[in-house]
Amino acid sequence: MALRDRSELANAKRVVVKVGSSSISGENANKIDFLVEALAKSHACGTEIILVTSGAIATALPIFNLDARPDDLATVQALASVGQSKLIARYQESLDKYSIIVGQVLLTAGDFEDEETRKNAKATLDRLVKLRALPIVNENDTVATHEIKFGDNDRLAALVAVLVDADALVLLSDVDALYDMPPTKQGAKRIHTVKFGEDLGGVEIGGSSTNVGTGGAVTKVSAAKVATEAGVSVLLTNTDQVSLALEGADIGTWFEGR
Repeated sequence: MALRDRSELANAKRVVVKVGSSSISGENANKIDFLVEALAKSHACGTEIILVTSGAIATALPIFNLDARPDDLATVQALASVGQSKLIARYQESLDKYSIIVGQVLLTAGDFEDEETRKNAKATLDRLVKLRALPIVNENDTVATHEIKFGDNDRLAALVAVLVDADALVLLSDVDALYDMPPTKQGAKRIHTVKFGEDLGGVEIGGSSTNVGTGGAVTKVSAAKVATEAGVSVLLTNTDQVSLALEGADIGTWFEGR
């Protein structure tokens, strides 16, 4: 059953958290420790946390002295291969302080379309959280060519939240909430709550403003629709407020689940 309000996040049983590339790579690479501290705090309180992370490709960019995500697929997949292991190692190093073990889970869209692989993915995630490990999910970019071109981890996070019957999905971004127009514009107002089924046609929603990510507000609103349709409430806020979000503070934009 969907949480009725963001304040209930503090006592949620199972929460999926998604973080984007721009929040944990480049000049923000040190924010992994900040994110992990918040996740570990909720984990210690008994909440089952599943993290969906972007950042494999962005993590590999400086290794090869690249400033931006390349256009050719072969290079992107090679970067994903190198960056994924580095990214997971960073997470595990940070989680070692809290004696939490990482469970890496790489998925593609096809894994959700096939009944057998979908059931296997759910069983694995269920068992990992019962073992008190922290599953870290990412797209399997080295083989998922379609996802690299058109997909995004906001949608993946929504599908994971639905798959594992999460109480809520927390989408972390570099923007603290959804606004009625791009927040860089004068007069932009934060949208506090989006009722289930509410029409957002009058809201000016933008895409990604970074050279490492593929999402933006557009993909987050789309992901929120997927999750809320299935009864999973969604909170959209920025990575700097992740601890407050998991404590149920009155921040961000709350999308009511069905």
